[in-house]
Amino acid sequence: MGSMLMRGARLVGRDGVWDVRVSRGVIRGIDARIRPERGEETLDLAGRWLIPGLWDAHVHLMQWAQVARRFDVSPATSAAEAAELVRRYVAQHPERDGVLVGFGYRAATWPDQPSTEMLDQAAPGRAVVLVSGDLHSGWFSTPALHAFERQPDPSGLVREEDFLTVASALDGGSDLQRDAWVREAAAEAATRGLVGVVDFESDDPRRWATRMTAAEAVEDRPEGWAPYPLRVRAAVWPDHLEDVLAAGLRGRSPLGNALDGRGHPMARLATLKVLSDGALNTRTAYCHDPYPGGGFGGLNYQLAELVELMNRALEADLSCSIHAIGDAAAEQALRAFEATGATGSIEHAQLLSWEDIPRMAALGITASVQPAHLLDDRDVADALWPGRGDRAFPLASLVAAGVPLIFGSDAPVSPLDPWLQISAAVTRTGDERAAWGPEQRLGGEVALAAATGRGVRPRVGGRADLAILDVDPLAAPPGTRVAGTLIAGEWTHRAMD
Repeated sequence: MGSMLMRGARLVGRDGVWDVRVSRGVIRGIDARIRPERGEETLDLAGRWLIPGLWDAHVHLMQWAQVARRFDVSPATSAAEAAELVRRYVAQHPERDGVLVGFGYRAATWPDQPSTEMLDQAAPGRAVVLVSGDLHSGWFSTPALHAFERQPDPSGLVREEDFLTVASALDGGSDLQRDAWVREAAAEAATRGLVGVVDFESDDPRRWATRMTAAEAVEDRPEGWAPYPLRVRAAVWPDHLEDVLAAGLRGRSPLGNALDGRGHPMARLATLKVLSDGALNTRTAYCHDPYPGGGFGGLNYQLAELVELMNRALEADLSCSIHAIGDAAAEQALRAFEATGATGSIEHAQLLSWEDIPRMAALGITASVQPAHLLDDRDVADALWPGRGDRAFPLASLVAAGVPLIFGSDAPVSPLDPWLQISAAVTRTGDERAAWGPEQRLGGEVALAAATGRGVRPRVGGRADLAILDVDPLAAPPGTRVAGTLIAGEWTHRAMD
């Protein structure tokens, strides 16, 4: 890898333009004027913005790749309307065979209840599965129930673990086909300035070894081919933990042979993922106060079980990422962090008790949040968490207390778009309505820092994982595509001369 001098870069929070030198995957210099070295590539940014590359701290990358191949049922406002969307889709696509998979329904506020019979009538004899927008449930037709050996619960849905164990297998395809879908999704993510993701798929994380090695071993590489478009930090779920550790892997262990410019593998084992409770839309998020009509949600692990898992992760130098959407689940997660001394994050942290926010700060536990969820869950939260909206997505309170904050998308629950997350955190509205909980809005620089995980400006000595923008990153709208993305100084996306 050679040296590159980027001239005329604008930096967040600094006046004027700056030169930035990148060599051997590292930022070597930032100054108002740097003299080119002999043979050094020079790139004129012409006043474009240069920022650290963005990270998505919570992705289900395979399921995000699969969503592009599923039909959209998100507009449905009732079970009957969702079934009608299925009927129309089948009529318009008679050539489709195999399992028909739709995505995006949100049943929490529907006036009617889903049933297997509804799908059977909409698509007679067809295996149909509709995946909920929060990924925590599926609505199955009778042939689909038989194909995947599932049974619905009284809600008419297959929920939580019963659903999650088959979620990534719904769309079929060979491993090679699915790996190709993931690489396409990764390349698209690079166009938005993303340089890395934390992947929370429930599959064995060692799958990344095959996925990346196959991608890097391409012969007769086509024009425009680039190294794997993202760094990946992969989670391991409890079902795979002992097998992964028995293979000799520990925290930060490499998961493949695909090397970046500095000789470090692009995929590493990162964290233990524990799904401690459910989700808001399925009323399974575990809360201190009851839902309207009764019930507090539920726990997937009791405290002693959670502590045992986290201690095992600690032995293997793994951080712990504890999914906790309800406030009672978050409280239990903090008790487990206190008991074990483990490091890591509370994933989602959508509803917190006020007293638990300073506890998080004292423990050094990161809040890994998905701000775009507040756009989707605003009305549902008001309906299912009445009187608790001031504690929902308390982003500014977390920052004020000193809790480390990182952003993700939870794609495909929300799009793999860091600019949408930043916008949601800053505005707290996605439509013409006023901000929901305006006191919890973040400033632009704080939100951008949470999306990069490394601040808002490149720094000397840091990795040359960078994004180049034509627009001010503090004002970039959702859907922004960047002019260029580099990992270790190598282009993963380039849309500029």
